[in-house]
Amino acid sequence: MTMIAWVKHLILWAWSVLTTPAATIGLGVLTLGGFIGGVMFWGAFNTALELTNTENFCVSCHEMHDNPYEELTRTIHFSNRSGVRATCPNCHVPHDWTDKIARKMQASKEVWGKIFGTIDTRPEFLEHRLGLAQNEWARMKANDSLECRNCHSAVAMDLQKQTPRAAAIHTQYLLPGKATCIDCHKGIAHELPNMQGIDPGWKMPKELEGTQTSIGNPIDDLRRAMAEIHTEQF
Repeated sequence: MTMIAWVKHLILWAWSVLTTPAATIGLGVLTLGGFIGGVMFWGAFNTALELTNTENFCVSCHEMHDNPYEELTRTIHFSNRSGVRATCPNCHVPHDWTDKIARKMQASKEVWGKIFGTIDTRPEFLEHRLGLAQNEWARMKANDSLECRNCHSAVAMDLQKQTPRAAAIHTQYLLPGKATCIDCHKGIAHELPNMQGIDPGWKMPKELEGTQTSIGNPIDDLRRAMAEIHTEQF
């Protein structure tokens, strides 16, 4: 049998199977069953995924509740005049589905750490704080502070309502893409680790630096102000 004849025979056999009533019904049931099963699997998978993407899940272990979450409750991201609260997933999980899946895969090593008690006590957390912070800073630096931008849009900023220094920095560095949120806002939701000897990654430009804050007492401040007035008058 030649190759052409063999292919023709195979096509005729497949056509006879598909056109047979019993086979057609079987294939229909199989297709419908596969579709329903796929929908059920996707629904279960997505539901489980979203359950792991809640603050209650994040702080269900004492390592998270007693350390990062406790620090979060003392920041403006937790309680503020507008009543808008940022939860753990808002800042640590991307909103786009593909990025979210990638982040979940990265977080699998955290489950490993939980099982083997890598950070089981407060002293252990403090010991690892710098490394944990640096990993998160690097991740947010690499994705251009994606989680920050989910809520804080540069195009929606009203620079006139910001302090002059903040408006100048955002205009000169954030809007052109020379810097990203995490460059300046480390420690915005959690306490900073010991930064001694650690390069912060971005420094205040000289032209935007203000005068040094006085560390004297109020009497010294008053004397300094009077001296400045005296110098201006004479």
